[in-house]
Amino acid sequence: MDLSRMQRMLGKEALTRLKYAHIAIFGLGGVGSFAAEAVARAGVGKITLVDQDIVEPSNINRQLIALSDTIGMKKTDVMEKRIKKINAEAQILPMPIFFGEDTCNQFIFSQYDYVIDAIDTIKSKVLLAECCYLAQVPLISSMGTGNKIDPTRFEVADIYDTSICPLARIMRRELRKRKIPKLKVVYSKEIPYSVQTDIHEEDCGRTPGSISFVPPVAGMILAGEAIKHIIYKENEG
Repeated sequence: MDLSRMQRMLGKEALTRLKYAHIAIFGLGGVGSFAAEAVARAGVGKITLVDQDIVEPSNINRQLIALSDTIGMKKTDVMEKRIKKINAEAQILPMPIFFGEDTCNQFIFSQYDYVIDAIDTIKSKVLLAECCYLAQVPLISSMGTGNKIDPTRFEVADIYDTSICPLARIMRRELRKRKIPKLKVVYSKEIPYSVQTDIHEEDCGRTPGSISFVPPVAGMILAGEAIKHIIYKENEG
């Protein structure tokens, strides 16, 4: 994998740190799939991919790995094959399981240099934050990207400094209960769109709407924060 453009900007030592780093990405949807690719293209040598889902037709409007010929395939498999085409030397650890109380014991969090949370389920997000906090592993978590149309409104902040985002509000409450004092997040200050009523109600339900150019931006920001941490972590106070 030719990383000469990165080396020109960051130097050889930064590339070496990334080569020997291990990043885990939980969730490979519209946010996580783009985060995974950005991590791979930055030369991270070991990547764990966690997602139980298969590619669905409704994923095509926003998920990197969702194509007409990947429908029905495991997201972890599709992402692994894609990363191998980017960096054949990368070690990919696919885990096609749902992260929850029944499966969290399958993960040794101390092995990760950084964890990226792109999970949709609140209980799993809170559990992941708790696991990383107890293991003292750096984590960045994506808040809501659904029902948003302005990708310029994303910010990186501690969860307790967030506002507007409904998911962040729930996360703050749940983290306080567990006495978790901090969590780095990517969130949007955009007020969510109201769900439209011009489609069948059964097709709408509680699933948020989405558009092609918003979730990927959050994913790129997540990857950027993880990569910068690995490059500069010795200089962090």
